[in-house]
Amino acid sequence: MREQLGDRGQEPDRDQRGLLRIGLAEVYNPSMQPTLYPGDQLVVRYGAPVRPGDVVVVRHPFRQDLLIVKRAVERREGGWWVKGDNPYVENDSREFGVVPDELVVARAWLRLRPRPGAGRRGQRSVAGLVFWAVSAVRPVGSRSWRRLRSAPADRSASRRLRAR
Repeated sequence: MREQLGDRGQEPDRDQRGLLRIGLAEVYNPSMQPTLYPGDQLVVRYGAPVRPGDVVVVRHPFRQDLLIVKRAVERREGGWWVKGDNPYVENDSREFGVVPDELVVARAWLRLRPRPGAGRRGQRSVAGLVFWAVSAVRPVGSRSWRRLRSAPADRSASRRLRAR
């Protein structure tokens, strides 16, 4: 994941002039699928209060030059327990423990999905473009997380492969 507006760390949510501190971040790995996919961009708000279920940008506790996108699951002593939505990728608190508050950089506000084939030449159908336009911008919040948590957890890989 890369941060496009520079390295701000934990900052107040408004600057001295009263402006909101927002920025863009890009998702690079599949740890947050099915909520976020590689190539998705996030509109983030620096210093925003975090609640359980929010998608957050945090500094990796062992490599603080690396920014990662995870879901804040719960508040624990010493910080936040964060997890990816993809149960098969474990680059989260199961691997590195609680993330201290000072390493929480921003809270995701909106997901911007890139247009399919945007870099390639060629025409897309009108229906395809309309579908993309309707689904490209989505709020990223705790509601989608609640739906994921309530989904049946016993979806084994073999079961998913047979369903295709």
